[in-house]
Amino acid sequence: MESGHLDIADLDGPLDLQSTLESGQTYLWERADGEDYTELAAHGGDGWYETVLPASPGLARLPDRHSLSTELTQRPTVLRVRQTGSVDDGRLEWEAGGVDVDEEGPNEPTEPADGEALLTHLLRLDDDLNAIYDATDHEPLIEQAIERYRGMRVVRDPPFPCLVSFICSAQMRVARIHGMQRSLRESCGTPVSLGDRTLHAFPTPEALADCTEADLRELGLGYRAPYVQRTAEMVAEGEDDPADAGGKPYEEARAHLTRFVGVGDKVADCVLLFSLGYLQANPLDTWIQTAIEEYFSDCAGGNYDETSRALRKRLGGGLPETDEVFGESGAEAYAGYAQTYVFHLLRSDRS
Repeated sequence: MESGHLDIADLDGPLDLQSTLESGQTYLWERADGEDYTELAAHGGDGWYETVLPASPGLARLPDRHSLSTELTQRPTVLRVRQTGSVDDGRLEWEAGGVDVDEEGPNEPTEPADGEALLTHLLRLDDDLNAIYDATDHEPLIEQAIERYRGMRVVRDPPFPCLVSFICSAQMRVARIHGMQRSLRESCGTPVSLGDRTLHAFPTPEALADCTEADLRELGLGYRAPYVQRTAEMVAEGEDDPADAGGKPYEEARAHLTRFVGVGDKVADCVLLFSLGYLQANPLDTWIQTAIEEYFSDCAGGNYDETSRALRKRLGGGLPETDEVFGESGAEAYAGYAQTYVFHLLRSDRS
């Protein structure tokens, strides 16, 4: 495996790895010590996190600056990372390696992989976080959330795993969603040998499409099982791909994602925000609905689309309008960042 480090002082703004990976945005990572989601107010830790990123051919169709490296679209890749020191001048230590898969498996990560490039993409280390803080609305609730979880970044997961994860998220706590995705990986994902341990990549669309509804129910998916099976089938058979939503105007991209079985507006917004780079997306889950009732009541009263539009304008930043579709202009620019901070604050304080 390749190894290296990044100095956080070289980034545009702070970084807190634990809050980024344990705030309910992503379910691809596991802590090597098995202590994921044991702390509600997760931040500031120094544990190792690891994932086996699946081969993701659909990423090749995304706009260049939002796609992972070409090598990641072709083969599974092991990535391990931990943070030492502070959110301002600590460092990220990483290990990475590509896996040549054969029939014998599990295989070791023996191929070179650029861990810095992968982390920059997946953790949005290319965002100017200080500028985002300055641009977001200075509501007391948002300022409290930023103060508590300073350095938390929005993630940029591969589209298919992100889509499946949030299909499974309905009426579930984040720790349970995380456990469900672990079960999917261990039962259906490509195994990879890492020393005396075996890790698993997130299942390919083909692997999940081959599962029966009964198989998926046995893994704890419950009524979500047919949604995941049919969605995987759609991608495996070339009928549609969540990556195809990338690059469309925001509300058109959200509508595109609702073609998948089990995907409504909220799940679509999660995929747009946590995978496809639409930083104005603000999924209206239970915690955000609570925030609307208690803090942003002027945004309430409409249907999902009307409420979402009102909240985006309330939480976003007043940046100049351009034709950019990825949420980096206009009054809605960083509503998704503000939403993510508010979600983590309310969930950790009130669960």
